[in-house]
Amino acid sequence: VQLVESGGGSVQAGVSLSLTCAASGDTYSRFWIGWFRQAPGKEREGVASIVTFGTTTYYADSVLGRFTISQDNAKNTLYLQMDSLKPEDTAMYYCAADNSIPFGLHLRPSQYNYWGQGTQVTVSS
Repeated sequence: VQLVESGGGSVQAGVSLSLTCAASGDTYSRFWIGWFRQAPGKEREGVASIVTFGTTTYYADSVLGRFTISQDNAKNTLYLQMDSLKPEDTAMYYCAADNSIPFGLHLRPSQYNYWGQGTQVTVSS
């Protein structure tokens, strides 16, 4: 599966930004798919994930209540709505997918084999 992210940018703290991940190359409806981010000097971390064949979602504690993951299966597209952005949200954001994720590991980057190229989000104070 091929994943292409878009929608990043440079914004002020407190505003909203929406990211998009377009998936192609395989049946979208058979995957776990999610958003991950990596800040300079830090490890890549899970932000949110969703199952394409249902509605189950997982969120990192740091974004719970501020970020919303959603999808449009008809368009094979994943979204991340980011509200109330903080400077600590600054990172490269990646979309990732895999067709089998062990329970409880849905926000662990090592469990995902398909990755996009990333889109940069920079939040200034």
